[in-house]
Amino acid sequence: MKHFFKRHLPTITLLLLIPFWELVCKGASIPSYILPAPSDVFNAFVGVDGARWIKHLWATLYIAILGFVISIAVSIPIAILMVRSEYLNKTIYPLLVVIQSTPVVAIAPLLIVILGTGDAPRLAITFLITFFPLVVAATTGMQATPKELIELSQSLRAKPSREIWQIRLPYAIPYIFSGLKVAITLAIIGAVIAEFVAAEEGLGYFIQFSTSYFKIPQAFASLFVLSVISLVLFHSIKLIQKTFFSWSLGR
Repeated sequence: MKHFFKRHLPTITLLLLIPFWELVCKGASIPSYILPAPSDVFNAFVGVDGARWIKHLWATLYIAILGFVISIAVSIPIAILMVRSEYLNKTIYPLLVVIQSTPVVAIAPLLIVILGTGDAPRLAITFLITFFPLVVAATTGMQATPKELIELSQSLRAKPSREIWQIRLPYAIPYIFSGLKVAITLAIIGAVIAEFVAAEEGLGYFIQFSTSYFKIPQAFASLFVLSVISLVLFHSIKLIQKTFFSWSLGR
């Protein structure tokens, strides 16, 4: 029993918080347009047509997952280049830091002007938010490979490509999955930010639409759906690691 409570403590805490939230809202007579009670949020969720939820959910998931996949396809090769060349490491890394330090929300209108109003600017925004943790995680993991293994491969005259694919990348797998877990949640954030700026569908757009008409319970329902999506995607990455790379989990 003690082990059960310890394992499910976050869930139990959340379940206890919901009735407390309900009591505070109803007891203090807080208007729903300021802080809706969980019952109001639930009613707002049920009150929206299921097809409408699916449309907005798919629009957000499509941008988030596609931007996430693009960031993986770009980040890993960049990390390999940075590990293989000290010159490129010193050249590229400061540029990546500058890009990451620039507020994406500030450049979002510029991306819309440059790329138009389709999916391209939203994918670009999601990519810019997502790729940096992956580059850092993959680079750190490959650079943390024990020197003994690198020296052994060099003594056996292994090609640089074999050193990367058979030594450095496998050693970096735990680091890469740590970056993936961070990046997948950032992908949802990036998709929502993009929908705030330029979109006609998606959960971010739906939140903005709801708040503009003071339908705050409906906006909270959208936030709940976003939280569930982030949790599902996060645990999907954990499941992939556990299924295909269980050796990288340690004890």
